[in-house]
Amino acid sequence: MTASNGRRGFSVRVFLPDGDPAGIKVIEKSNWTGAGLVIPRALFASAKIRPELDRAGIYFLVGESGRGLLPKVYVGEGDPVRPRLESHGRQKDFWTHAVAFTSKDQSLNKAHVQRLEARLVELARTAKRCVLDNGNVPQPPSLTEADTADVEGFLDDVRLCLPTLGYTFFEQAEVRAGGSAATLYLKARGVEAQGAETADGFVVRAGSQAALTETDSFHTYMRDIRSELVQQGVLQQVGDHYELTQDYTFASPSTAAGVVLGRSANGRTTWKTMDGRTLKSLQEAEGGA
Repeated sequence: MTASNGRRGFSVRVFLPDGDPAGIKVIEKSNWTGAGLVIPRALFASAKIRPELDRAGIYFLVGESGRGLLPKVYVGEGDPVRPRLESHGRQKDFWTHAVAFTSKDQSLNKAHVQRLEARLVELARTAKRCVLDNGNVPQPPSLTEADTADVEGFLDDVRLCLPTLGYTFFEQAEVRAGGSAATLYLKARGVEAQGAETADGFVVRAGSQAALTETDSFHTYMRDIRSELVQQGVLQQVGDHYELTQDYTFASPSTAAGVVLGRSANGRTTWKTMDGRTLKSLQEAEGGA
């Protein structure tokens, strides 16, 4: 069945082998030979016996960056995966969870997972929704046209599974069905911005302006977000204000408004349509809260 947004429905199965919602998770998707494994670091010793880690695959480590609210992420590949994760268990301190994807029919080889690693690093660098721990940018190996298509298909399925687990740092902002999707505007403190509510959060459009200064009462965590976006190159100074260099997704309309204005703001009432209707009124008209 195809949904109204043009996407085809699919199912993702999350199996908890230990019966613990906070424990190890085994991820499978309908009509896919891949399998995912989410491992809390505290359970890594017991998870090492999992057969998924005996195969070639890609993985990423995720934890706190210590810089704002963006997570820190390291992307890697292994053939097999287990020795690489064991090495990171000894050498990298930041991560709290490891996520690995392998193929149940063992159809992935070393070159395949090297391309997957390079593509995930590329996606993360483009989306700028995490702090990458990778020191070098891996280069994808040469593959046949058929192998490249197979690997890209595997990657597509991985990217469909990850948001269901709460990992969105490989995805760029996208306005699609699931929110009001109306273009909304914000004009205050000498800046102007455009955005839209989406199923993922609130997208502020590339070219939108943001205030250069921050009010004294501005929350520390919001200051940290702005600082991180400056470091990532998402916010770039242009004269007496910042400009967004790309569409960017924020967790909520209020976070988006706060980053734009450099002060605390209620995004549901601050973002408005061209004719003055607030986001709150749009949500209420659609039956929202």
